[in-house]
Amino acid sequence: MSPQIVTETVFALTQAEPAFEPTEIHLLTTSSGAEQARLNLLEGPRHFQRLCDELSLDARIFHAENIHIIRAADGQPLSDIRHPEDNEATADFITEWVRQLTSDPRSALHVSMAGGRKTMGYYAGYALSLFGREQDRLSHVLVSEGYESLPDFYFPTRQPSTIYDRNQRALDASKAKVYLAKIPFVRLRQGLPQQLLDGEHSFNESIRLSQLAQSRAELVIDVHSQRLICKGQEVTIPPAQFAFYCWIVQRNKPISRLEIAEKVLHTGYASEFLTFYKQLLGEFNVQDRVIDALQEGMDTNYLQSAIGGIKRSLEKQLGPVLAAPYLIHNLNAGKRDGARYALTLAEDQITWKTQ
Repeated sequence: MSPQIVTETVFALTQAEPAFEPTEIHLLTTSSGAEQARLNLLEGPRHFQRLCDELSLDARIFHAENIHIIRAADGQPLSDIRHPEDNEATADFITEWVRQLTSDPRSALHVSMAGGRKTMGYYAGYALSLFGREQDRLSHVLVSEGYESLPDFYFPTRQPSTIYDRNQRALDASKAKVYLAKIPFVRLRQGLPQQLLDGEHSFNESIRLSQLAQSRAELVIDVHSQRLICKGQEVTIPPAQFAFYCWIVQRNKPISRLEIAEKVLHTGYASEFLTFYKQLLGEFNVQDRVIDALQEGMDTNYLQSAIGGIKRSLEKQLGPVLAAPYLIHNLNAGKRDGARYALTLAEDQITWKTQ
């Protein structure tokens, strides 16, 4: 309900060091806020056009199509945010827009928390924390005393311009000061699963997924459905990868060691894995390409390819941070006494489910 937030923020951005001149402006608001913005910024007094004229900006960076109205779960536009379900819809709406606007690697997004209900500012900030990149910024706009929230004040003019406060006291708009308070935020994007970056989860689900990484790692191996359950998150990987992962896990003991030397074929490991594969998933489910690849033995290339494929599958579905405890590691990396490939999970963190 304070459309001047738009002009004040753009003004402050262009005066900052270094200056930031937006190429697009998107306003997320209610139907009531959209009406106020349209009537005051784009029509009537056309305060946004006035700002562009003073700052030599292209007014086409903000138009009616860039005013996005928050909608309820039933698709109806929200006129205000007063109920729990309105808050939930607002969170999902803002989160999705921030996700979309940060999906273009060529863009730099500046998010303003100013205006709207307090929950809206929180959602905007948290959404940027989830999806923000190094080039993205978060801020709040501050206006000097006496000018804040005045219906007639939209930005400091270059020439003297008389406006009136709520007590009808005359003020000069050119003497106002507008400041941009930069807000630091933690960037969580690099640790998020691809499904979250692709917009497949709601705001609440996004929060839950980002918090999972802080809890104790637990792995359930569901042999019947050929899937891994990591901290309650289901992960599906190809049958050959699943069998290889299970083979490594069941060898995950202090005395187990896969000593794979460079350019050496290990027929024992190949035979052991193929036997386990057939027992685990059934003889007729063993893929021919796996048999062909291991016909002469298991070497470093096969091992690294299998482990790398599992790593990519886990990180795609869980994200790098959440996937980390479930990856297969060379526990003797950097040592001379041979490789030992295993999980770092303790035995009490792993459960086998066979039915």
